[in-house]
Amino acid sequence: MNKTIKLAVAGAVLSAASIANAGIIIPAGDWTLDVNGNVNVYASMSKFDDTADVAGGLAGAKDGQEDNSQSIGTGLLPAWLGFTGTTRQNDLDVSFTISFQPNVSDNLIAGDVFAPLNRQAFLTFGDKSWGSVKMGKDLGIFGSQAILNDMTLLGVGAGADLSGTSTTLGGIGTGYIYPAWKGQVTYTTPNMNGLQAMVAITNPNQNALSDVRTAYQDRFGLEAQVTYDMSMGKVWVSGASYDFTDGAANNWDATVMDVGATINIGNAAITGYYYSGEGVGSTMLGGFGGVGDGGTDGAGVERDSDGGYIQATYVIPTGTKLGVAYGVSRLDLAGADAVGDSTVLDENNRWTVGAYHPLTKHLNLVAEYNAVEAKDHGGDRNESDHISLGAILFF
Repeated sequence: MNKTIKLAVAGAVLSAASIANAGIIIPAGDWTLDVNGNVNVYASMSKFDDTADVAGGLAGAKDGQEDNSQSIGTGLLPAWLGFTGTTRQNDLDVSFTISFQPNVSDNLIAGDVFAPLNRQAFLTFGDKSWGSVKMGKDLGIFGSQAILNDMTLLGVGAGADLSGTSTTLGGIGTGYIYPAWKGQVTYTTPNMNGLQAMVAITNPNQNALSDVRTAYQDRFGLEAQVTYDMSMGKVWVSGASYDFTDGAANNWDATVMDVGATINIGNAAITGYYYSGEGVGSTMLGGFGGVGDGGTDGAGVERDSDGGYIQATYVIPTGTKLGVAYGVSRLDLAGADAVGDSTVLDENNRWTVGAYHPLTKHLNLVAEYNAVEAKDHGGDRNESDHISLGAILFF
């Protein structure tokens, strides 16, 4: 894959990077406006081997009549339109970023049921001599490098059977925990010969997918990351700590750390990643409160979890990047969970084989095969296979 598309990917997902990676540049008085984003569309065909869903599983199951499903939608990245303004004032680099993510598909007959996502609204200020401060909503710090280095960022990964949705799962829940989009105040150090650190207080997100306003959180979330960029790749370590309270009056600490590296050798690249946590679940940070893949049992006792992925890619003379990856996310029993409990996830794992061809410097054609397996602690399992063909255009 060429360098332009690599930079565009990083900019679209972590738009602190997009400030430096130009899209469409418009001078506007004291400001420079960068309009950037992507449109991606995939036709996906999925086949399911089993009739019953595993609790917390990501493989999916037959619906009672059909063992296959087709969908047209986006991949791991939603379609994206972002606006970043930058200026230099009073010896400070000042910027803002606002973005929204429209849908390329819909399940309603009229085609307009899904509302756009709104993932970013933040400001930054700083100077290369002392670093920068970001305030507002953006991608979380913990787990961000895992998703940025995942080859399915240009494709689909798991979740291809979810017809009409705004995004698939990529390697989320099958190799890493979703960083999510969080209100935050983040300090980033200057780049010290490739070494850089970030530390943040974050909005203490509720332990649910819905907006739960009845549960108070008694402290901010804490997230931090250290990265080291070198000529042949990158290494990183990050962590997060939260004190969750759920709607059932349970309280628990959620802590997690990870480590990863991407090493480039000529046209080849190898990425290795591992995370381990307590009370964080297997897919979302904190899980869903004792259900399936949650970070705790029903009484708020933390479950241990860990996982990671290994990925190898190679760019052939045509410019096509070929890749293979394996990822797994595991969840242990805890507290009131019984041995052989079929209501608690054991693991989700995924094999991915992909080809990503730069048709132009901004347009990639993508072909992916994903095999997803889910297991619970009772010995039940689901398996599914997914083929996705499509394109992703960055600007």
